[in-house]
Amino acid sequence: MIPSTTGFLNKEFEIAEQPGFTYKMRMDESKVRGYTDGLEAVKQAVYKIIMTERYQYIMYSWNYGVELLDLFGEPVTYVCPELKRRITEALLCDDRIQSVDNFEFDFPRKGIVHVAFTVHTSFGKFQAEREVAV
Repeated sequence: MIPSTTGFLNKEFEIAEQPGFTYKMRMDESKVRGYTDGLEAVKQAVYKIIMTERYQYIMYSWNYGVELLDLFGEPVTYVCPELKRRITEALLCDDRIQSVDNFEFDFPRKGIVHVAFTVHTSFGKFQAEREVAV
């Protein structure tokens, strides 16, 4: 029952999952054209989340994005576990994402950490990656 100003309402609610139907970002053309859904929509959401610095853009909720700026200048032994934790935390805010694992770190050049990981979603799994300056 739901409280109301006149007592309790005797109504039941069905929780429905919202569709992931969204505009499609075409990275190779630097354009947004068409629509996407399912696994492709989640891949796009993951890209946007890990490429957006949390707390930096007024248009996004403080729950959106990942915190990476404060990792600059920190030792790699601190950065790698923090990247794992922060990326996982940021991505799990999306209810289509079930888990994030298989983190692999590479150091292609001085001051750069390349992180690759597997994202498990309700539509399947895929690999994602990001380079971070440290």
